[in-house]
Amino acid sequence: MQTGPQVKTGFLRTGHSNGVVTITIDRPERKNAMTQAMWREMAALFADIAEDASVRVVVLAGAGEDFCAGADITEFDTARGSTDNARSYEADNSATFAAIRNCPVPTIAAIRGICFGGGFGMAAACDLRVSSSTALFSVPAARLGLAYPVDAMADIVNALGPQMAKYLAFSAARLDARSALDAGFLLEIVEPGGLSLRTAELARTIADNAPLSILASKASIRASLSGDRDDASHAIVLGNRTFESTDYLEGRSAFREKRPPAFTGR
Repeated sequence: MQTGPQVKTGFLRTGHSNGVVTITIDRPERKNAMTQAMWREMAALFADIAEDASVRVVVLAGAGEDFCAGADITEFDTARGSTDNARSYEADNSATFAAIRNCPVPTIAAIRGICFGGGFGMAAACDLRVSSSTALFSVPAARLGLAYPVDAMADIVNALGPQMAKYLAFSAARLDARSALDAGFLLEIVEPGGLSLRTAELARTIADNAPLSILASKASIRASLSGDRDDASHAIVLGNRTFESTDYLEGRSAFREKRPPAFTGR
């Protein structure tokens, strides 16, 4: 596994350490609001990750005190000022949500502070969500006169359940961390100072497990949610690969020898 320094391009910062990639939205002075260029860059980052066999887990976080305030409203008059521009912007949003959703390895959103709009959409597209007790959640499209992309709304429904998704979309209300946990949106809540440590522990636990098994499990869960035959066929292929892998042999050997397994993803 590679370990390297963090790299910043634009307002996104990435680091890769022992199979765990961390992507940090680094625009704290704007509560990590996303510009159109940032949406495109985020999608490209996840596309690259999907092709990198050394990556086992992705953590998505925000710099400073917030996760992400969503789209940068200061761009709306230009980037979303006309019907054509608004559709182009939505396509970039959808591409980012899809890239996160379709990432083959597990994704974890580490959420503190504001998680609104497109930031909420990115968190909903992740597999797991851990937040600090300071987190606030909102889907404010109804106060902006906009509609969310259908695929993003599907993520929100899957993560929250249909009734809570309707409530947030219709009311534009704010949800605190405890309410988000009770709705099933969050895996757990930690105190503000412990978010980074807890997220790192969770990522490390996942990264130390058998990568091919996790790829197959994620694909199977996706197939069960989508009901799509192609998704099911893909999950079956990935599941069959595990039976032929050296990791399967290693898992059995480690169990017999009462030692931690050392999986290689082969």
